[in-house]
Amino acid sequence: MSLVRTNGNCIGCNKCIRACSSMGANVAVEQGRGNVIDVDPDRCIACGACLDACEHDAREYVDDVEQFFEDLKKGVKISVLIAPAFLANYPREYEKYLGMLKKSGVNRFISVSFGADITTWGYIKYITEHHFMGGISQPCPAVVGYIERYVPELLPKLMPVQSPMMCAAIYAKKYMNLSDKLAFISPCIAKKNEIDDPNNKGYVSYNLTFSHLVSYLKKHPVSGAAPYKDEIEYGLGSIYPMPGGLKENVYWLLGEDALVRQMEGEHHMYEYLQRNKDLLKTGKNPYLFVDALNCTSGCLYGPGTEARSGMNEDVFMAIQRIKADSKNDSKKSAWGRDLSPKKRLEALNKQFAGLNLNDFLRKYTDRSAKCSYRIPNSRELEEIYTSLKKDTKEKREIDCGCCGYDSCYDMAVAIHNGFNHVHNCVHYIRDRAYEEKDRAVALNDEIQRTQDEMRDKKASLVDEIGENFRTLRESIGQIEETSNDNAGQTTGISQEMSEVENFASELRNVLATIEEYLSKLASNNQDVIAISSQTNLLALNASIEAARVGEAGKGFAVVAGEIKKLAEDSKTTADDSNKNNRDIKETIDHLIEESNRLGEIVDRVNGRASTLVDSSEKEAASVRLMRETAENVEETLRLILEN
Repeated sequence: MSLVRTNGNCIGCNKCIRACSSMGANVAVEQGRGNVIDVDPDRCIACGACLDACEHDAREYVDDVEQFFEDLKKGVKISVLIAPAFLANYPREYEKYLGMLKKSGVNRFISVSFGADITTWGYIKYITEHHFMGGISQPCPAVVGYIERYVPELLPKLMPVQSPMMCAAIYAKKYMNLSDKLAFISPCIAKKNEIDDPNNKGYVSYNLTFSHLVSYLKKHPVSGAAPYKDEIEYGLGSIYPMPGGLKENVYWLLGEDALVRQMEGEHHMYEYLQRNKDLLKTGKNPYLFVDALNCTSGCLYGPGTEARSGMNEDVFMAIQRIKADSKNDSKKSAWGRDLSPKKRLEALNKQFAGLNLNDFLRKYTDRSAKCSYRIPNSRELEEIYTSLKKDTKEKREIDCGCCGYDSCYDMAVAIHNGFNHVHNCVHYIRDRAYEEKDRAVALNDEIQRTQDEMRDKKASLVDEIGENFRTLRESIGQIEETSNDNAGQTTGISQEMSEVENFASELRNVLATIEEYLSKLASNNQDVIAISSQTNLLALNASIEAARVGEAGKGFAVVAGEIKKLAEDSKTTADDSNKNNRDIKETIDHLIEESNRLGEIVDRVNGRASTLVDSSEKEAASVRLMRETAENVEETLRLILEN
């Protein structure tokens, strides 16, 4: 688990990469069109440099404050070790905060300043007994973490004496027989790595950074808490948080002839180790040891403090007062002002005569296997430079640092190991942008040429389309004229057929009238035939009577014969009239039937004529619509081509 984490505020500005001294601890990850810097927990030494560099609150760290208070509530028995810098950071609230912790269930309070005194004693004793010259101090866990990961060849030169925190914890466990779990009120994020290191056997369980602890107490105030003090007296170990604090302790006890090399500062410290690792490894230097701290202003302004952001000068002045108070007037104390360094050391050795130095020694672990990275060979390097479009010596030595690395070469190494990517190079992006700009300019020129050609073509097309539409309008006009003429002629035919229908109707009426007359004539002929038959009968009777009377009736008989002949002629005429009447009636019936057929034909012709008229009208409407549509299309095309 990484102690330092990236949250959602990251904008990929690369400042954390630039601030970090551990290659690969900050990894640039491409997300869509953005860039996010993640933390590799195996490579991160929790130095806090990235928290200082980040202006977007995108970095945060974790400690054990929440777990500490949860365990207190559960009744877990816990005692607290207090870093010397806590009093310097909160001189007015120091006892109040300890009182709140006491009220919350903390058992005992031990100042790590006492542990620092043991560390000083242990350093001098180990150097003296083992002739361990030119070593590197190890109170700073970030420095230890860096050496374990990135310069493991210097591990033999790390002082094997425990840090003040661990010395205080070991003393509490082994010499005070304290069985409580131990929590460390700490100015340092990286102390969590020291606490969890298996080499330190779990003596300490919680890292409580100043900032998170005080923030928790402010959010969860403890009512009724009385002020409280730490329990063990201490000496000049209280100034360990100062830059060169360990060096001053050694000078106090050995005199200033003892040469201690003071070195601190995130970048400066690790550059020093890399640059001088061969010298430090051999021990061929005049130093008693190197007093090495990660933070430029020492632990007073560690990454876990509130004071770090503003570098409050009150903290430094407070530690100076603590320093003055630590130097007492006792003739027997190792911290007596009037004693010589030799007498002070004798007093310190006497004070800790009951301690076994071996209890306060530690081992280290080579963690470089997870932190190594490959240097690209010449072919691989060339491929990376090519991918970055660095095709000249000048481009390969721009070294602008925008990617977070000091040089283009370092960026190439980072890319080769997957710590970064080509799109995080501002010059690569700039060159790409210029290429895109050149392409855009060329495309714009091409578009301009095309537009000019299009204008010429459009003018030609306008004329051509205009001519085509004029031909189309003429054709539509002819169709419209023909359609209108057909509609007119069809209407005329329909009207004339109506007259034929009227004629047929009148013919049927006349024939019906004739048929009526013929019927009357037939009736009259029957009457004539009846009269003729009667007359013929009378004439027959008259002839019979005339024959009976003899000669006297001869004249009457002649008359009767004439009458009979007339009657027979009338009957013959009437019969002929009836025969003719029948023939005429048959002819009239045939004429009526034909006139009816003529009416049906006229009806069908009229129906077809009406349909033809409707079709002609629809055709004419369609032609008009065609003409209007053609005009609209012509106008639209003209506007499009003009624009």
